[in-house]
Amino acid sequence: MPISTYLRWLRNHVGHDLVLMPAVTAIVTDHEGRILLVTDLDTGWWALPGGSIDPDERPADAIVREMREELGVEVEPTAVLGVFGGPAMTVEYGNGDRVQYVTTVFACQIISGELTADGEELAQFRFTAPDDQAELLVAPWVRHVLAVINPGAPEARFDPPRHSRQHHPS
Repeated sequence: MPISTYLRWLRNHVGHDLVLMPAVTAIVTDHEGRILLVTDLDTGWWALPGGSIDPDERPADAIVREMREELGVEVEPTAVLGVFGGPAMTVEYGNGDRVQYVTTVFACQIISGELTADGEELAQFRFTAPDDQAELLVAPWVRHVLAVINPGAPEARFDPPRHSRQHHPS
């Protein structure tokens, strides 16, 4: 499902202008600790699997749906690894649509099914070690997320605020 009914409706109103979009991202690792990456048919970049959250959909339900639709597997989200937004999460698609995602990154475990790229949104997939990723055309937002999160750590990560409030004595 390349574009949701909701996003199609929204695009009819705003054209190619920047849209702020809630999203989900999955971090799936294999037994060697390598991370699952997929190639996006629209951009050609290697990315983490995931997608937009539909109206009235909970983030955990969205990541389960996205993994089923795009990769043919059932997953169980096991932890929130981080939340990311801002300029690093901006994507411009081939048709000129601009989106800035605010994404919740979930650690996910495959519980059934066999990985299969859907051929509509994803061309292929592979598990990669950090050293392998240097050779790939990896989406800038993915490099940013992977530089900040720790798939093996229980605490969620995020970009710190740019300006912290300073304490002013009374």
